[in-house]
Amino acid sequence: MHERSSVGDLADRLRSELDRYSPGGKLPSSRALVERFRVSPVTVSRALAQLSAEGLVVTRPGAGAFRAGPREAGPAVGDTSWQEVALSADATSELVPRTVDASGVLVSLAAPPPGVIELNGGYLHPSLQPERAMAAALSRAGRRPGAWARPPMDGLLELREWFARGIGGAVTAAEVLITAGGQSALTTALRALAPPGAPVLVESPTYPGMLAIARAAGLRPVPVPVDRDGVKPELLADAFRATGARVFVCQPLFQNPTGAVLAPQRRGEVLGIARAAGAFVVEDDFVRRLVHEDAGPLPRPLASDDPDGVVVHVCSLTKATSPSFRVSALAARGPVLERLRAIQVVDTFFVPRPLQEAALELVGSPAWPRHLRAVARELRHRRDTMTATLRLSLPELALPHVPSGGYHLWLRLPDGTDERALLSAALRAGVAVTPGRPYFSAEPPAAHLRLSFAAVASTAEITEGVRRLRTACAEIGSTAGP
Repeated sequence: MHERSSVGDLADRLRSELDRYSPGGKLPSSRALVERFRVSPVTVSRALAQLSAEGLVVTRPGAGAFRAGPREAGPAVGDTSWQEVALSADATSELVPRTVDASGVLVSLAAPPPGVIELNGGYLHPSLQPERAMAAALSRAGRRPGAWARPPMDGLLELREWFARGIGGAVTAAEVLITAGGQSALTTALRALAPPGAPVLVESPTYPGMLAIARAAGLRPVPVPVDRDGVKPELLADAFRATGARVFVCQPLFQNPTGAVLAPQRRGEVLGIARAAGAFVVEDDFVRRLVHEDAGPLPRPLASDDPDGVVVHVCSLTKATSPSFRVSALAARGPVLERLRAIQVVDTFFVPRPLQEAALELVGSPAWPRHLRAVARELRHRRDTMTATLRLSLPELALPHVPSGGYHLWLRLPDGTDERALLSAALRAGVAVTPGRPYFSAEPPAAHLRLSFAAVASTAEITEGVRRLRTACAEIGSTAGP
């Protein structure tokens, strides 16, 4: 059994048995728990620590673990109603109210209820993460001389060089900043490139987290439709002329959620249109390392073909490792780099040095290419399983594009389908899916679902998840169109 699951299972067992002990009563020793439940001492220690964090158990070094006494009543709840006036008053003076709806982000971060299959996750399942390699890298990094010292403000030079090589072209380490995950890098980029109230062009549909960033900064997202070949250049040019925008955010490789790859003939057009508009292109290259085994050669980042500093490039290690391995890069050329650096320093100072050192250890180890090859094979297998199961069990859900990279499929629902009703029915059937509405900055053209095949434990869970989704579709069938 996976160590993480073992800890949770043991904590559940111990929690259910606490009523056997009076407050202050001593629990069995760690050795007794190891023998009884046939788990490791580390599992016992972590399970007890979990119960201690919940306030159910008190651990005393050298004495053991004891059931905690009843909790004392907390302080009286204050009156926070004044905040409604204060927050509303702020909005009256803003060109664009900065009220943030994080629901589109939380849907891929929150753990589903027990027994619910997670087809809405945004990260690799723990069984696909390089946990041993990350642990070894972190251990080696912690022993490096100066590992706990303050790092250079732009990030470790060796790590910046590694990211620069991956971007390619003429990009150098001097043009790279190390940031704490792609979300942080996108936040820095949008704050640096556009003032509050300004329009920002976005792909439609697009990543909800980016829309939330834009709205939190007081920007106005303006949608530009994409098809299976990426953003439509003629509509991009129209949007620049109509809005006067100076920023366009895009994901040219395995776009989220459609999986589209920007066609070769459109790459130069997009850069030329932005350059003519005096605008920046923020390139979110978020899943280049989650390519599928059958993808073939990948197009280079837009930044590698950009000598004029049009592209601000964002790439990350997080998607290919773990949601907690938040190391990414922000690359730019020209005066804008200083503005990006200033905002990065003000917001976060720097990425902790031990994490940067661990990233260097990880990407420099023989385990790293092995991990990427294994993930490429498994993601292809999972994609093919989900695609085949959907076509067999739910042919009424349109699948216009099967990507060769990334971790999800984008489905169009039959006309008239109520997205919210389907989401609720799916949860009742025991499967969590992602609604399409948060991916649109304006009214969506139709109802959609995004299904992840990376966050589940196995292909068997994919098959069962689709079966449960079919049950949900049947439940709301009377509300759907023909």
